Amino acid sequence: MTTSGAPKPPGFKRSSPRKKSRLRSRRVAAGDGEGKAEAEAAGTPALARALLPHASVELDAVPPVGCTLPRDFFEVDALDLGPRLLGKLLRRDEVVLRITEVEAYRPNDSACHGRFGITARTAPVFGPGGHAYVYLCYGLHMMLNVVADIEGVGAAVLIRSCSPVSGLATIQQRRGQQTEKPILLTGPGKVGQALGLSTDWSNHPLYTPGGLEVLDGPEPESILVGPRVGIDYASPEHVAAPWRFAIAGTPWISAPKNTLRAR
Repeated sequence: MTTSGAPKPPGFKRSSPRKKSRLRSRRVAAGDGEGKAEAEAAGTPALARALLPHASVELDAVPPVGCTLPRDFFEVDALDLGPRLLGKLLRRDEVVLRITEVEAYRPNDSACHGRFGITARTAPVFGPGGHAYVYLCYGLHMMLNVVADIEGVGAAVLIRSCSPVSGLATIQQRRGQQTEKPILLTGPGKVGQALGLSTDWSNHPLYTPGGLEVLDGPEPESILVGPRVGIDYASPEHVAAPWRFAIAGTPWISAPKNTLRAR
């Protein structure tokens, strides 16, 4: 929560982002029947068609929706990986979720679990980029993180919120809530519960088919940024750092929303 006179966010040096190819893109308007037919004709995978009611899909700007992402996609600074994960898909069995909100945690970050060094609990944070780090919060909530950067760095991206793509009945059963409203998946503990996760999933490679995986998905048109949530124990500069990222215009974002602004 940024206030006047609040500490200035710390300076940082990002990993060099990979060059993005400039490809012509065709957008399919959400919920447009003609757009769905066009997607069918283009051979868009089933997951892309499932996403049509949730967001515009860039058919040519990214690899076919539903493809497993390569390992090097994750081997970047957490501040680069965070916004890149927005719009990507999490899949476990029949449940598919679209990532709508994340937080980045970096080396030398007083809010990052890596600040404790390598322990039995935090070892996965120092593992290879693209692996899962799942920890138990307050003895209740399973929190899913995607490890960032190369092995030994100690950085990750927390998945804060998602929207449902498929497997709604399973999501509702796991969550114990018969609703389709954002309360179903807006919060990191809710995401972990919807996916049926436990700490046994830590160290699992998310770039390999089967089990728990991250799949490609449509990039959001615009992104919101703001300070991370619930890290009052961290140093003032890290409390104020705008390392929380969310898809603009979606209701599938956790509270507080009033600390987010256009990127």
